[in-house]
Amino acid sequence: MFLPSFRLDNKIALVTGAGRGIGRALAIGLAEAGADVALFARTSSDIEEVAAEIRALGRSAYPFQVDVTNREQIEQAVGQIIEKTGRLDILINNAGMNIRSQALAVTDEEWDTIMQTNLKSAFLCAQIVGHQMKEQGYGRIINIASVAGHVALRTGVVYAATKAAMIQMTKVLALEWGKFGINVNSIGPWYFKTSLTEKILANPDFLADVIARTPLQRVGELEELVGPAVFLASDAANYVTGQTLFVDGGMTIYGF
Repeated sequence: MFLPSFRLDNKIALVTGAGRGIGRALAIGLAEAGADVALFARTSSDIEEVAAEIRALGRSAYPFQVDVTNREQIEQAVGQIIEKTGRLDILINNAGMNIRSQALAVTDEEWDTIMQTNLKSAFLCAQIVGHQMKEQGYGRIINIASVAGHVALRTGVVYAATKAAMIQMTKVLALEWGKFGINVNSIGPWYFKTSLTEKILANPDFLADVIARTPLQRVGELEELVGPAVFLASDAANYVTGQTLFVDGGMTIYGF
């Protein structure tokens, strides 16, 4: 047989920023593939709702209200996950945010907030979970980057810097941790329909500009990110590491 398994049965996953949007979709998608899922977010009501949806699928869910820029909070929550489950197989670093400032208008506060939320949080979670993955000799880390880490967009210089750094961090962690059985990859989305993008995509001129630069001529649907994430988390991606998979309708062919 040549077809590998895309199933995640008996795997324990952790998704950050899991309360809404991309994080919610990925968490539920992992559960549909058979994983039990721990959920990190700042808003407890959001992750409790996602946890209920996962449990309705017959999977276990472990919601934690966590500030993923805070090492102590991450360590405590990860410790509780390990205590409950005995292992942690998959980490998806999805937590992130953006402030759409032109470069000349970026403040120190904006720089620090975006850097900590997007980049520091991903490294902290990878480092803390990486200790457990090294001990068990197996792990899958998936960083949610962006096309903005690969091509230049018109605004969001700090956001772009964090995502470019995340892509490079993915490569270095893959190089360091491959010998421990840990695969590290990233996914680079373009525009997807979420509550965070709803307002900006409602601008017909902006939407037309996005579509004009997307060969598939539309924005993405959240379920179209789930397949790539499940692939990278599964045995089907055993020999894939250090890579960034752009899920962008072809946008990075020529940039924006």
